[in-house]
Amino acid sequence: MAAKLALVTGASGGLGLEFAKLLARAGYDLALVARSAEKLTAIAQQLETEFGIHAQPIALDLATPDAAAQLFACVPSCDVLVNNAGFANSGKFAQIDENDIAQELQLNVVTLSELTRSYLPGMLQRSDGKVLNVASTAGFVAGPNMAVYYATKAYVISFSEALATEVRGTGVSVTVLCPGATATGFQQRARQQSMLLVRLGLADAAKVAKAGFEGMMRGKTMVIPGITNVLVANAPKFTPRRLLTWVSARLIAAGK
Repeated sequence: MAAKLALVTGASGGLGLEFAKLLARAGYDLALVARSAEKLTAIAQQLETEFGIHAQPIALDLATPDAAAQLFACVPSCDVLVNNAGFANSGKFAQIDENDIAQELQLNVVTLSELTRSYLPGMLQRSDGKVLNVASTAGFVAGPNMAVYYATKAYVISFSEALATEVRGTGVSVTVLCPGATATGFQQRARQQSMLLVRLGLADAAKVAKAGFEGMMRGKTMVIPGITNVLVANAPKFTPRRLLTWVSARLIAAGK
């Protein structure tokens, strides 16, 4: 039988690369998507050699409006969809370039939703498939100075939980992974290397990806790796939101 295919976005490093390794080790063929053709080609060749699978590198900027349609035309079906790609702008919302905000929303929300809409019907028709959406503990609180990013991750959490209920009993599962700050290169792009949240320590990307992968394979709806992150996710239940937002602002702004 032909190997099943897993599509991983943001696969050139960080969590995406770790997901690709785990899926390859499990015997999945891969479609690897990111902006860097050179990095993806090297990763694909390495995974093919190490695990004996087929890996297709697809260089594509998923922050562009027609990216999901382009990707679906290139890869018309998959058995596992890992929506990992995402980025953050940092700073006061009123001062961030409008185009940067549009790209952040496009990648973190619109493209993720469009890709899920593209591949989910085929999974449902086959009564088999898995979707893993990467959110963040940021989605459980508000984030002054990273307002759009925190809001996009709240969307991903809500969206994923709703879909998980819609597909229950169909043979298809939807899982949302909610890690805390993780060593992925994300902080460099967001220009937040010095913020207190980062200086308090970053989780290991391989361990976070493993938790998400195992949760997805078990069909869990939500995976929150680490007791500290579980506490953050549950903080809104017993802490005034105004206080949470104040703390969040201090963690994000410190060291800038």
